[in-house]
Amino acid sequence: MAASSGADPKLAELASLISEIRERVRERHPDPDMGGSVRLPDLGPIVHARDAALGKVAAIGKVNPRPGGIVNSIAQAAKRFISRAMNWHVREQVEFNRAAVTALEAILEALDENNRALRELAAQDAKIQAQFEPVREEAADTRAQWIPWRSEWERKLSVNETQFLRGLADLQTAFQHRATLMESNFRDMVTAQHRDFEGALDRSGIDIQKRLWDDLEKIRHHYESIIHGELRLVRQRAALLAPQAAPSRGSATAAAPVEMDWIKFAEKFRGSEEDVRRGQQFYVERFRGRKNVLDLGCGRGEFLELMREHGVEARGIEQNEELVAMCKRSGLKAEFADMFEHLNALPDQSLDGIFCSQVVEHLQPAEVPQLIRLAHAKLEPRGILAVETPNPECLAIFATHFYLDPSHTRPIPPPLLAFYFEETGFGLLETHRFAPAQDSIPAVNDLPESVRKTFFGSMDYAVLGLRL
Repeated sequence: MAASSGADPKLAELASLISEIRERVRERHPDPDMGGSVRLPDLGPIVHARDAALGKVAAIGKVNPRPGGIVNSIAQAAKRFISRAMNWHVREQVEFNRAAVTALEAILEALDENNRALRELAAQDAKIQAQFEPVREEAADTRAQWIPWRSEWERKLSVNETQFLRGLADLQTAFQHRATLMESNFRDMVTAQHRDFEGALDRSGIDIQKRLWDDLEKIRHHYESIIHGELRLVRQRAALLAPQAAPSRGSATAAAPVEMDWIKFAEKFRGSEEDVRRGQQFYVERFRGRKNVLDLGCGRGEFLELMREHGVEARGIEQNEELVAMCKRSGLKAEFADMFEHLNALPDQSLDGIFCSQVVEHLQPAEVPQLIRLAHAKLEPRGILAVETPNPECLAIFATHFYLDPSHTRPIPPPLLAFYFEETGFGLLETHRFAPAQDSIPAVNDLPESVRKTFFGSMDYAVLGLRL
């Protein structure tokens, strides 16, 4: 009894020590089942694998023991020799194995730390769950009361919403009705005012237009009467004061000029200045960049205005003093002169370009080649001469335009005029046709196409050439 009683304290101390060791082991290597709400990973298989690897590492390079005897001793010595001889070969493998075991131990340490942290988190979670248990119970009671309260609230909300929507629909219907009535009244009022305004505007506009046209007609009649009276007095005075001279250019057959208002004649039968300028746009590129251009028979100055707009230095001569004065009022360079006398007075090769439009048909047949020869002499090399005249190839010209001008003598066919150019010494000749007859005489369109192209083509043409 004494012996057993004397051994009890030692056993108790041993049991306490074992319990403490187990507790330390649990802390270092937590049990997967002790994580509470968190399941810890089981590290036992990894530990067993590590121990097996350590056993294999320790066995590399060792010779198994054998029973005594000469043969076994010789075999053991041979094995030890071979083991030492192969030591250099397996050294790297041994180091790799040890490093792998070291890595496994590090992984085990890391997983142990992870398990300990998870166990602490599980313990804290258990505490929090315990603290929030009363709150969950209270929430369950609130939820049980919330369901009937919410049902009643939704019912009342539905009733109130229905009543609100019904009232809103009534208000919208009433508002829409009033807006429709107001819009209808407004439209009727605006329509009536607009109708009255248009009626008053039309009546006022018609009255103003009628008075304006009456006044313009009176002014035009009075203005033309004054101009024609003054021009008549000027012509009569000039006819009385002018000496009786011999016919110009030595031609005994030159026709006397017809006394009439040539400005009004040009406006009525040749066309407005804007129409003439539009037709003469063709010549702009031909005369662009030239420095000294002369317009023979410049008329109202349409060509001179075109040249001025495009920076070409140009001047004109005209045998009608009224047209010369008209050009000068527009700021154009023009003078009263006979074109043959003026060209004879110019130095040779002093001009860069000569333009002559609707003039040669007024000359006697012998004067046309004479004019072209004079132009050739006064142009510098590569100077350009452009002559435009009615086209006798178009039969419509004789039925409409040519004989409207009493100063016309005879038309010049295009081949003949081109021959005069060639005979005089012009080269690079171009013949261009303008003003198709069908534009001014629509009845020509009823003719067969071959007849229309052959006998009713362009009513005007121009020949252009460069001095060689």
